[in-house]
Amino acid sequence: MATESVEASGLIRGVEEMRRWSGQRRRAGQRIGFVPTMGYLHEGHLSLVDRAREAADLVVMSIFVNPAQFGPDEDLDNYPRDLERDLSLAAERGVDVVFAPATSQMYARAQTIWVEPGALGQRLCGVSRPGHFRGVLTVVLKLFEIVQPHVAVFGRKDFQQAFLIRRMVEELAVPVEVDVAPIVREPDGLALSSRNAYLDPADRDRALSLARAIATVREAYAAGETTAASLIARGSEVLEAAGAETDYLEIVGPGDLEPVERASGDSVLLVAARVGSTRLIDNGTLGYDVEL
Repeated sequence: MATESVEASGLIRGVEEMRRWSGQRRRAGQRIGFVPTMGYLHEGHLSLVDRAREAADLVVMSIFVNPAQFGPDEDLDNYPRDLERDLSLAAERGVDVVFAPATSQMYARAQTIWVEPGALGQRLCGVSRPGHFRGVLTVVLKLFEIVQPHVAVFGRKDFQQAFLIRRMVEELAVPVEVDVAPIVREPDGLALSSRNAYLDPADRDRALSLARAIATVREAYAAGETTAASLIARGSEVLEAAGAETDYLEIVGPGDLEPVERASGDSVLLVAARVGSTRLIDNGTLGYDVEL
C-alpha cells in the first residue's frame, strides 16, 4: 500500500509500511503515542486515545487479536471482532493511523523465542491462564519494535498486564514510556471490557458484583479494617451472593504484586471471577483518593 493511500484511509496492514510511516514521523521530530488493542473498541479504549493525544503529536492504534495470549480452551475463535466499526470509532476519536496486521504478519514463522514474565506472570491471572503473559509481553515488544512509539498507553483494568509491561520495559531497556490510564466504567460501575459483549442481561447484573466487592472492601477499609484476610472475606461474600465463580480475590502491594497481611491506602484489591461463561477482571486501590 502506498504511503498516500495509507494517509487517506488511516489504515496500515503491513509491518514494513508501519515502520516506514513511524520512521518518517520520528525523523520529522514528531512524537508518536501508541494504543495497543485487540479491537471491538469501547469507551475504555477510546479514553486511552485521548490520553495518548495529550502526550504526543500523533496517535497510532493497533488492532490485533493475538493468538499467543489465548489458551487452548479460551475464546480466540469467538473473540468479538468488527474492524469496520473499529476504524470508524478510531477515526472519530482522532486516531492518525490504525495498524491492523494479519496473524501471518506478526507470526511469520512458529515462535521459538519468547519474552518470559517469570514468577510474576505465574500468579493471579497467570494461574488460570498459563502462558498468557508470555504471549502478551512477546506481542507488545513486537509492536513496540514495529510502531516505534515514544509513549504507549495501557488501561489500568488489566493491572497485572500493565505491571508486567512496565517491568519488561525497565528490565529490557526498551525506549518507550509506559502510561497507565484509569479504569473507565459504566454508570452503574461495571468496568468496560470487550468481553462484556458476551453477557446476557442476567449475567450483566451479576457482573456488577465485581465492582460491588471492591466497593465493599474499600468501605470496610475506610471504617478501620486493615487485616487483609478479613477484607478479602467481605469481598468474597459479595461475589458468592451474586453467584459469581471467584477465580481470585487478593490484596497486593502495588510495587511487587505480593499479597499483604495488613492493607494500606495504596494496596490494590485484584479480582477475577467467572460470570456465566465469561471471565471478568477488575481492581481498585483501597484508599479512595489513591490512584496508581
